[in-house]
Amino acid sequence: MINPFHLAFPIKDIEETKRFYKNVLGCEIGRESDAWVDFDFFGHQLSAHLKPEELTNTKKNKVDGKSVPVRHFGVVLDWKDWHSLSKKLQGLKIKFIIDPYIRFEGEVGEQATMFFLDPSGNALEFKSFKDSNQLFEA
Repeated sequence: MINPFHLAFPIKDIEETKRFYKNVLGCEIGRESDAWVDFDFFGHQLSAHLKPEELTNTKKNKVDGKSVPVRHFGVVLDWKDWHSLSKKLQGLKIKFIIDPYIRFEGEVGEQATMFFLDPSGNALEFKSFKDSNQLFEA
C-alpha cells in the first residue's frame, strides 16, 4: 500500500470548492472550518484553504506541443476508472485545458491524460497508465 500524500492549496470560495470536489470528482468531505476544508482525494488528503490572494496565473510549459500548467496536481487512476471519469467530465461539460487523450500510444509508458481547472483555477491532471508497472519507465 502506498502512504497517502497531503497537499494544501488556495481557493477562493469554500462552498463552491466543496460542491466541485464532492459532486464532480466524488471526494468525501473531511474536517472543515470557515477557513479550510479537507477532502479524501482518492485516498489522499487535500486541504483547500480560503486564500484568494494566493491564486495566481500559472505559468505553462510545452509538452507534446500542448501548454501544460507548471503548477498542477492530480492522481493516477486505473485505466478503466480514468475513462469513466473522462466520460463523466465530458457529460458535465467540464472545460478542459487539455482534452483527454492518449500519450505514447503503443509505446512504453502509454498513458491517458487530461487537464482541467477547479472553480478557483487550480489546474488538475488526471492520468492513467495502460500498464501501471510503467509509471516510472523511461
